Amino acid sequence: MKQPKVNAAKFLGKKRMMQTAAIAIIGGIYFISCLVLQFNTVEGIMSVPKAFTWLAVNFQPTPESMSYLPQIGIKLLETILMAIASVVVAAVIAIVFAILGSKVTGISKSMQIFVRGLASFFRNIPLVAWAMILLFSFKQSNFTGFLALLFMTIGFLIRAFMEIIEDEAGESMLALEATGASYFQVIFQGVISQIIPSLISWILYMIENNVRDATLVVILTGTGIGFVFDLYYKSFRFDAAGMTVLAIIIVVIVLELLSNQIRKVIL
Repeated sequence: MKQPKVNAAKFLGKKRMMQTAAIAIIGGIYFISCLVLQFNTVEGIMSVPKAFTWLAVNFQPTPESMSYLPQIGIKLLETILMAIASVVVAAVIAIVFAILGSKVTGISKSMQIFVRGLASFFRNIPLVAWAMILLFSFKQSNFTGFLALLFMTIGFLIRAFMEIIEDEAGESMLALEATGASYFQVIFQGVISQIIPSLISWILYMIENNVRDATLVVILTGTGIGFVFDLYYKSFRFDAAGMTVLAIIIVVIVLELLSNQIRKVIL
């Protein structure tokens, strides 16, 4: 009768040992990394308050920085439109590939493997890497930033759309097939109509995400709001740089609030 208690104690003891070993390994990796990089953890922690104090003093917008708002607004609008355009184009491409690659609607096993591999390829290359790779071919331009956002978004949306199709459209597809509907009738009248709310939700999320990511990408591509921030920062106009950051924060918050309201309506 005491055997289960003994086994439970052994199991818990073994689990604690594994957890302790995992923590020790992570701690060891961190310690070795600090030695290699010559990073002082205590000094790093102590420098954080100083860094935020410097930002609060130097990046504080002033009345004079209001004169930069028109230029900031134009470049911010360019960045937002770039992010939205990349998501819209990516969504159209992704839904086609998701239908072809889904286990529910896929036309063949080989096509499913190809689409999943394609999605993994686009998704697993970092956005900054895409921007740097494309710079060699398209130089510094809005189109370079658009393509970098497009490729990354395609990878994420293909994977997301395939999961949506497999989770939500399986039963309706089987029902339509039982009535003798053709493949295209099933896709357009059963699958797509069933998953539209979830698709819109993902599209809205990617717009929010791409607006944030675009601010980094356009620094590399020399366009948009990132270029303006980089210009102000390097010319020591910190008040204008602070105004740029504030404008980005406000736009991101507004987009998130609008996106949440739309999700509440459609879902």
